[in-house]
Amino acid sequence: MTTVLVVVGPDIGRRGLRLPGGAAAGQGSGANESVAELRRGLEGLDGLVDVAVDFRQTDDEAELITWLHQAADDGWGVVLDPGGFTHYSYALRDAAALVVDTGLPLIEVHLANPASRDDFRAAGVISAVSTGIIAGLGVDSYRLAVRAAAERVQLRAAAAAPAAPSAG
Repeated sequence: MTTVLVVVGPDIGRRGLRLPGGAAAGQGSGANESVAELRRGLEGLDGLVDVAVDFRQTDDEAELITWLHQAADDGWGVVLDPGGFTHYSYALRDAAALVVDTGLPLIEVHLANPASRDDFRAAGVISAVSTGIIAGLGVDSYRLAVRAAAERVQLRAAAAAPAAPSAG
């Protein structure tokens, strides 16, 4: 079974509480979903794509980095919503690059579309080292990212497997 680590960064646990109407009001489908709703939205994916989802949330940058290092060591794909660290955490960027440099996928996700928010939020520092980016689709951003990460881990494992002897 393939494991995908879904990591949710700072402030996501406080969605809908930061600003009236939600921090991401007007930012796209599902932009105000809570962590519990995100977790529920990923239930059942394991039966569809033969994947175990390890869902974690923290506001602690060091903990996020540790989790990414563990995923790289364990051969897990990663779905990362860096939250407030999107725009300036070079330490998190380096940890994300380490995952990708080992040949594992790291898909950056956002509930809302960062480009549709404040100008300073339009560009992130992690995107350039990510395998891919999915944003603006609410919890569907996470679902699509889990599937993409799982598929890439499975393809990597298949490519590394020894070839079956030919019957000839």
